[in-house]
Amino acid sequence: MSTTYEGFTAEEKAAMKEHAQDMKKAARRGSSAGKAAAAEQDVVTKIAEMPDEDRVLAERVHAIVKANAPMLAPKLWYGQPAYALDGKIVCFFQGASKFKTRYATLGFNEEARLDDGEMWATAFALTEVNAKVEKRIATLVKQAVS
Repeated sequence: MSTTYEGFTAEEKAAMKEHAQDMKKAARRGSSAGKAAAAEQDVVTKIAEMPDEDRVLAERVHAIVKANAPMLAPKLWYGQPAYALDGKIVCFFQGASKFKTRYATLGFNEEARLDDGEMWATAFALTEVNAKVEKRIATLVKQAVS
């Protein structure tokens, strides 16, 4: 096992650059309503640019979050769709293509109220969004903001 630090991957560096660009873009926008509408358009645009496998999943996640937690504000986070409450990211979608992984991820940050005893999941692998998965995502998103 090597203990040599090899730094960030090219994908990680690109994600950090995207995050910095997203923050700069958001800071330049006008009114609150204008910022919110533009941020959501950024998310929709980013989803549309994803490879088909990720795009289909991201579109469903976006629709489920919007329907079940309308108080969450869509915004880009490290170049991926995310949903915030009072400016803090509650949940996010990460396409498999982003870091060349086997599956897409639906993740929840510490602001999500998913606590369940001493240990609980905060990230879920996604390979398909069927009726059962939609129901599970809806339940998680509702719980996250309750």
